[in-house]
Amino acid sequence: MGSLLIQPREIVLPGDIIAEGMDYIPGKGTYRKDEKVLAMQVGLLSSEGRVLKVIPLAGKYAAKVGDTIIGKVTNILMSGWVIDTNSVYHGLLSLRDGVDTFVPKGANLTKYYNIGDFVVCKIVNMTSQMLIDLSTKGSNIKKLSEGRITNVTPSKVPRIIGKSGSMINMIKDKTGSKIIVGQNGIVWLKNQDPIMEVLTVKAFAFIEENAHIRGLTDEVAKYLDNEISQLKGV
Repeated sequence: MGSLLIQPREIVLPGDIIAEGMDYIPGKGTYRKDEKVLAMQVGLLSSEGRVLKVIPLAGKYAAKVGDTIIGKVTNILMSGWVIDTNSVYHGLLSLRDGVDTFVPKGANLTKYYNIGDFVVCKIVNMTSQMLIDLSTKGSNIKKLSEGRITNVTPSKVPRIIGKSGSMINMIKDKTGSKIIVGQNGIVWLKNQDPIMEVLTVKAFAFIEENAHIRGLTDEVAKYLDNEISQLKGV
C-alpha cells in the first residue's frame, strides 16, 4: 500500500520524494523512480485523486486550449489583430472570431480594437509555429475599458480564483471591485473608490506571497478586514 509523504499545497523541491508505492501516479512536474514519485521542479504539490502534480511557483504562462486570457493588442493586420498573450506564443484574433457583425473589406479595424487595447478572449487553437488562435465569441465582455490592468504570476492564478471562485468572489464582496482574472496572469479590475482599487491589488500581492499556506482564503479575508478597518479608523 502506498503512502503520501508530502501533503498537497506544501512546497516541494526537485528530487523530493512525494510518495512511496504504486498507488500514486506521477503527473505534470513529477516522475517515478522505482516505487517512488519524486518532484521534478520547485512548486506546490497538487493531487487529483491518485495523480500527483507540481504547480510551478514562477515562470511564463503555459498556454492551453480552452483558457480564457486577457491579451493586449500589439498590431493590426488586414485579417485581424495580433495579441500579446503573456506567453511564448503570439496570438491572432481574426475578424471572424473577434467581431460579431459583418466587417466590409478595407474597414478601419481600430473601431473594434486598437493598438494598446486589452481584450478578453479564449484560446481555441495552438499551432506548431508558436501561434495561438483566439476568439471572443460567446463572451459578453470583449474589450476592456477604464479600470486598471495588473499582473500576477500565472501559476498563482488558481490560488487567486480559489476553489469554485471562493477567493475571487470574497475579494469582490469585501472591496466592491469588479475583477476579471485571465489564466495568463493578466488581471483587470475597476472600483469607483481608488483606495479600494489599490487594496484589491494589495490583496493579490498578499496571495502571491502566501500561496503556500493552508486556509489562505480565511487569511486573505482577515487581511482585508484589518486593512479596511484601519482605513475607516475603526
